[in-house]
Amino acid sequence: MALLQISEPGQSPDPHQRRIAVGIDLGTTHSLVAAVRHGSAECLPDEQGRVILPSAVRYMVDERGQTRRQIGFEALAAQAEDSQNTIVSVKRFMGRRLADLPDAGRLPYQFEDQPGMVAVKTVAGVKSPVEVSAEILASLRQRAEDTFNDDLFGAVITVPAYFDDAQRQATKDAAQMAGLNVLRLLNEPTAAAIAYGLDNGAEGLYAIYDLGGGTFDISLLRLSRGVFEVVATGGDSALGGDDIDHLLADAALLDAKMETVTPQDKRTVLVAARRTKEKLSTDGSAHLSCALSGGMLSVKITRERLAELAKPLIDKSLASVKRVLLDAKVKPDEVKGVVMVGGSTRMPAVRDAVGAFFGQPPLTDLNPDEVVALGAAIQANQLAGNNAQGELLLLDVLPLSLGLETMGGLVERIIPRNTPIPCALAQDFTTFKDGQTALAVHVVQGEREQVEHCRSLARFELRGIPPMAAGAARIRVSFQVDADGLLSVSAKEQLSGVEASVVIKPSYGLTDEQVASMLREGFTTAAADMKDRALREARVEAERMLEATRTALAADGDLLSPEDRARIDGLMAQIGQRCDRGDIDALEASIKALADGTEAFAAERMNRSIRQALAGRKLDQV
Repeated sequence: MALLQISEPGQSPDPHQRRIAVGIDLGTTHSLVAAVRHGSAECLPDEQGRVILPSAVRYMVDERGQTRRQIGFEALAAQAEDSQNTIVSVKRFMGRRLADLPDAGRLPYQFEDQPGMVAVKTVAGVKSPVEVSAEILASLRQRAEDTFNDDLFGAVITVPAYFDDAQRQATKDAAQMAGLNVLRLLNEPTAAAIAYGLDNGAEGLYAIYDLGGGTFDISLLRLSRGVFEVVATGGDSALGGDDIDHLLADAALLDAKMETVTPQDKRTVLVAARRTKEKLSTDGSAHLSCALSGGMLSVKITRERLAELAKPLIDKSLASVKRVLLDAKVKPDEVKGVVMVGGSTRMPAVRDAVGAFFGQPPLTDLNPDEVVALGAAIQANQLAGNNAQGELLLLDVLPLSLGLETMGGLVERIIPRNTPIPCALAQDFTTFKDGQTALAVHVVQGEREQVEHCRSLARFELRGIPPMAAGAARIRVSFQVDADGLLSVSAKEQLSGVEASVVIKPSYGLTDEQVASMLREGFTTAAADMKDRALREARVEAERMLEATRTALAADGDLLSPEDRARIDGLMAQIGQRCDRGDIDALEASIKALADGTEAFAAERMNRSIRQALAGRKLDQV
């Protein structure tokens, strides 16, 4: 008698065909791993039943000189006594140089500015953020494998929406070092939307307000049946609960008149500040107390005092929200709901401020600590092929425009920001000079019109272009952005087939403060940029006109009388003078004057060419 095989709805009836895939929320403060089990997503606990793993790694050397490490709660318990070797909030260092860390001076670590990314000196040697993140990811992988008693097929790992190419690549490198097969990097707000959309059947326009320990993301998504479309996104990777902890710790030290503290004292106060902040989410007041080298610190903090301290940071987050709504041309009252993500959104001051801005109480149905991991697990389950009938479709967007440098130091945008990804777009370009056999391709990212105000991503050269007249070559430059937000660029000359390409793997990342600054400058300087762009374009056109006229004079200048030659030379000199002045109207008038003044000369050249072509030929040969 055959046994019946029971399976979950929409899943393969053969258990051996199911692949174990997990979603991992690699957070600044803590991390989680989740998987779809028994038909629904759930976070996987450790042996003590705790689903949260603090994002902390402590490096030690035992009496035999062997390197040891503690990960999670053990490491977190030691951060006050061994702050230099206990690395927390490492996510803030991913893909960054030392110059990109404005608060490096108040951190207890000894940084080493290595090529590509900052590293931290520990008793176990210099550790990069990728290595530290790999330790956390490996611990979560082990937890998942112990839960299922099997190897993992792959994982979906979440990242802030505003992580750039370098930060995303660093995250993938850490996962690979941890022995994980990355199915996809998923933006954290999108992961939250997946969890809310599928759990609650929600449809409409939603804002995802994600305030974690070290990063802030705001995304506007349109949710409809099976489709999660990111309409616009913004954020700040240097804004989060850690910053509130620092403000609270500084205020407590100021109240207690304890101005001189050691780095270890500062770490101790930070740990106490975080405990106090968490307690104030439920209580009206709490005592911030801890033992320092100079004595006992004990200060009473009220919820109102914490709200007052946090207000500038909350306002800063709402400024990002306003920019995203402006990008999407949406008013706050058009948003159907606001999803709160991240442990810092438990603060009543944050929930009240967000509710007041949107005119409605935010949604807090799901655990804000777990919602991102749950959404990632749902996506991982589908990518592993376990739910082939699923109708889930993700449409993430590019946070900043991508383009190329053109003549005059101008940016030609190929892919505008907020374009859904993955995507592939191409544009045709040509050569500027006669006989040009190579083309330098400079890939940039940003919202300004001039190259010097944007971020350089990569440079490469297309060589072997057949010598042709200026403008005759047809060079197609193609941009491809994959589902992880990583970019590749190729250039191909259409006639000859010569081709060159580059995969963008920048050595260090663009901070979200810089991203926000780029967007802000793009808005505030738009008029001046467009005026400057028009002037540069006019100068490029003037140079092209001058180059063409010089070439014509060199070939057929004998057709002109001395008076006509002097007149054309005068018009050319006038263009040169007006190029330097910056008067676009005068420059365009000079370009037109030269074009009009050389019409007769162009006609004479044409007649000569025709006569030379027909010389010695009979009518029936033409």
